[in-house]
Amino acid sequence: MLKLKSFIKPYWLWCVLAPLLMVVEVFMDLLQPTLMASIVDKGIMKNDLTHIVSTGLTMLGVAFIGLIGGVGCTIFSSIASQSFGNDLRIRLFEQVQSFSNRNLDKLKTGSLITRLTNDVVQLQTFVQIILRSLVRSPLLLIGSLVMAIRISPSLTLILLVSVPLLFVLLYVLIRFSFPLFSKMQIKLDGVNTVLQENLSGIRVIKAFVRGEHEQKRFNEANKDYTETAIKVTRLMSLNLPLMMLVLNVSIVAVLWFGGLANWNHGLPIGDLIAFINYVTQLLMSMLMLSNMLTFISRAKVSGDRVGEVLATTNEIANSHDSLTNAVHVGQVEFNKVSFAYDSNDENLVLEDISFTAKPGETVAILGGTGAGKSTLVSLMSRIYEVSSGSITIDGSDIRRIDLEHLRKNIGFVMQQTILFSGTIRDNIRYGRPDATDEEVKQAAIAAEADGFIMGLPEGYDTILGQRGINLSGGQKQRLSIARALLIQPTILIMDDSTSALDAVTESRIRGRLSQQMGSSTNILITQRVSSVVDADRILILENGVIAAQGTHEELLRTSEVYQEIRQSQLKKEEAS
Repeated sequence: MLKLKSFIKPYWLWCVLAPLLMVVEVFMDLLQPTLMASIVDKGIMKNDLTHIVSTGLTMLGVAFIGLIGGVGCTIFSSIASQSFGNDLRIRLFEQVQSFSNRNLDKLKTGSLITRLTNDVVQLQTFVQIILRSLVRSPLLLIGSLVMAIRISPSLTLILLVSVPLLFVLLYVLIRFSFPLFSKMQIKLDGVNTVLQENLSGIRVIKAFVRGEHEQKRFNEANKDYTETAIKVTRLMSLNLPLMMLVLNVSIVAVLWFGGLANWNHGLPIGDLIAFINYVTQLLMSMLMLSNMLTFISRAKVSGDRVGEVLATTNEIANSHDSLTNAVHVGQVEFNKVSFAYDSNDENLVLEDISFTAKPGETVAILGGTGAGKSTLVSLMSRIYEVSSGSITIDGSDIRRIDLEHLRKNIGFVMQQTILFSGTIRDNIRYGRPDATDEEVKQAAIAAEADGFIMGLPEGYDTILGQRGINLSGGQKQRLSIARALLIQPTILIMDDSTSALDAVTESRIRGRLSQQMGSSTNILITQRVSSVVDADRILILENGVIAAQGTHEELLRTSEVYQEIRQSQLKKEEAS
């Protein structure tokens, strides 16, 4: 957790003021039993009303000063802890944004959500405890012990038994609770993962009537988490009863031996009352310390989990001499590229891929599901890093090109259409926030989206629901195409992005793209032969390798695979 100390440094002033004000509160608390003893011994026992009033007013003043110290400490510790949590969440979010897909494959979405929410809250609580309770408890313990010894060294010997016993109890509880806290956070990851998958795929669940199955999955994950939490609660529930038992036994012993001392005129009644108060404060500070150590144990687990995210290095990063002006015309060349999702896995998803896509050309990649089409184009924008071989754009290896420069020159229309909450206009200009309304409209026209947009009550100002829920699949795909066109990319990649469109609309979009993106390098991924007929070159991808390549006419003559794909699709069209 020491690695997170940089997040608290900017708030050092509050971190200094909070403990100082807590020292004031503790000092005032330590004065109260002594003042009360004075009222009993010098006021009540001697019938001195003046002393009672003056000392009582002093106690009120001391209590008020202590109140100021306590409130001030709470305010400043809250400012420091909340600001710490705010900065940590922002840094974690930035870190996650920088992750490659391979990083995200290892740190699951549900786990990341837990780390950015629950784990950060645990650390915020830890910071506040450090600045408040972890100052109060030790000072109160030591101060009460000193004051108790000052009143009666002989009675203080009782604490030689109770205090070590309390420390042993604390050690045992922390020793057994720490592994359970770690396990509990992992179980919470599982709950969040199931919940996230369920909410993302709720339409699929309803379509396949799998609500009961998903309920069972959630119940199992939730049951695992609950059972672990109950184990922790059972263990920690021993804390208070055991502590109170030691506390009460200690007070009884003090009353017994203190009463004997009073009867023997060795200890005034006021001092006995003050001594009991100091012993109570001492033992209660031990109780607070035990509660704090529970939070600290949990924070240690959360700190390790947050630290793991911050320590995760992204394999995809700019080199020290990255090129910021390397992409000009967009000529793409794959040179014996191979790739596996796991760097230690010998099973390659893509193997020995070589081809060139020139400016003004349309290169179509055709293949069945799982052939590696989407993976291939993901390598171009370095969403994943190649395992071997190289990809160059305009002669420069993409690993040497500045990431922002590279990705700004690639327009990506993804297979899964992702839209964000907000207006249609904001979604289209997501890649170019400064685009004018006219540029947005022209991109929508090119994507055949302007017609349906203008048919909506609010037009381009129509608010989209989460993930564009209030649009059809074809409408969402057209907005996604418009979004890519607006950035005027040097390279345009369309990953099966017209699957929800009818043949007529798809043909019109292809016609507009050929006019607007004629000078760009266009890479089209599809499963439809009808979509690739006009392509300058077609790559047939099968089991991660290029089985054949050429134009439509060439492949009809030379490629059995292409002929089989075309015949099977023609039969489906005739049957329908």
